Amino acid sequence: MHEMTYSQTTSLDPAATIAIGAGAFIFALIFFVIVYVIGSWLLGKIFKKAGVATWKAWVPVYNNWVLLEIGGQKGFWILLAFIPVVNIVTIVFYYIALYNIGLKLGKSGAFVLLGIFLPIVWLIWLAFDDSKWLGTGGAAEQPPISPLDEAPTDQNNTPPSPPPLVQ
Repeated sequence: MHEMTYSQTTSLDPAATIAIGAGAFIFALIFFVIVYVIGSWLLGKIFKKAGVATWKAWVPVYNNWVLLEIGGQKGFWILLAFIPVVNIVTIVFYYIALYNIGLKLGKSGAFVLLGIFLPIVWLIWLAFDDSKWLGTGGAAEQPPISPLDEAPTDQNNTPPSPPPLVQ
């Protein structure tokens, strides 16, 4: 009887392997850039509602720091997210911030479930609905400071006149 052995090996050309790897890397890079741009743009719209400068939504890590702060949490938690095990606690505070942001934009408490399970839908909804920032927190409630606010005033509550120009 004739004994048969099956041996099949396939190998790709090293150049083809490199091309496939480079193509996958470029695809992933483009995908992540698109996701980041869309997420930052939507987050910027939410920051605008809260009275926070929209450019802060475009800075990696800092955007999450600001998100935590407008949600009533300490921003430093985002730095602790890079530490294993502690990052679980960070996630809890992040979800609490999402809950508070939803409340401040007039949503029910259950709205946070959308932020937990479908964060892109949560961002789109809050970015494009007509909700206004309510409650405390966020920069929307802090009046801008002008130099006149800090200038001393006399009894008539008028700011002092500037000194005369010397010629």
